[in-house]
Amino acid sequence: MIRIEGLRKEFDKGTVALEKLDLTFEEATFVALLGPSGCGKTTTLNCVAGLLEPTEGKIFFDDRDVTGLAPKDRNIGMVFQSYALYPHMKVIDNIAFPLKQKGVDKEARHQKARETAKKLQIEHLLERRPAQLSGGQQQRVAMARALVKEPKILLLDEPMSNLDARLKIEIRDEIKRIQQDLGLTSIIVTHDQEEAMAIADKIAILDNGRIQQFDTPEVLYHYPINLFVANFMGNPPMNFIDARVEGDAAAPCLAGKAFRLPLAGELAAKAAGSMGRAVKIGVRPHQIAVHDQAAPGRVPMGLQIVENLGKELMLSGLVGENFVRVTLAEADAERYRTIRQEEGAVHLELLHLNIFDAETGLNLAMEG
Repeated sequence: MIRIEGLRKEFDKGTVALEKLDLTFEEATFVALLGPSGCGKTTTLNCVAGLLEPTEGKIFFDDRDVTGLAPKDRNIGMVFQSYALYPHMKVIDNIAFPLKQKGVDKEARHQKARETAKKLQIEHLLERRPAQLSGGQQQRVAMARALVKEPKILLLDEPMSNLDARLKIEIRDEIKRIQQDLGLTSIIVTHDQEEAMAIADKIAILDNGRIQQFDTPEVLYHYPINLFVANFMGNPPMNFIDARVEGDAAAPCLAGKAFRLPLAGELAAKAAGSMGRAVKIGVRPHQIAVHDQAAPGRVPMGLQIVENLGKELMLSGLVGENFVRVTLAEADAERYRTIRQEEGAVHLELLHLNIFDAETGLNLAMEG
């Protein structure tokens, strides 16, 4: 288990990279640190690794305070974005290098390197040098080097950012398999939300050095705590439609340009406390049904673009002044394949929505 308490990192000239982070990573779980460039995710990883000294706060591995320990004393394996392989060494010596630093004799470290290479299916590459390897092969060598010393914790800093899209899928599956097989507590830094959702048990989303939300991929996707998380998670991104909470506490509704959506159940109770306030309705593109006819509770959209994405069709257009995307499964899309913009509006039924306060950005459905 890794526990971070009150972690703060300030660089020279008053630049604050991290501001009071509190996080706990459970034993044998895979956690992703996700966010845009400059949000603090790599700084967090480097503090856990011992490559950076925190300005404030503590880091524990289980109940052991490792805040002041050097990286070599933390029993970690680390994989870097650049792979950082030694070009003059053969693959077997690159993998075995951490054991050489520990004073392990050549025969023993080479044997361990061969065993580790077999796990990653690169045993046939051991006599080659890094320049003779593809990007995916180099990444596997870097992984083997991190794992050869049997670390308790595996840290990965954007390990797939230099790979093409197809190879990324292959490598991330391999990383997840190894993590599960070895039961390693692992942290990966990435700016790719699809990668984070595919590989991680839990995701910590950072912005401006602060944790925005830390939860499972499912919760982050369906119940984002604020507009930042909602907009960051998902591809295509969540749609946002301007509206206002109207009606009364007993029967609140969302009123927008040319539509009124009555609310019921728990969502109505949560929205009732924001009567009269401007909000943004958040809804995922695939959580919308499309109809030809207007009806109560449907939202009109002026159709502008129809895109054939193969497995699905994407309809895009305006709801009021908000650009909205809708994805339809192939079986439901036939009616709209040849539709033209001048044929007028389609009408949207929002099947699962979140409501965000326009001023604070907070999700009303998550409050209380």
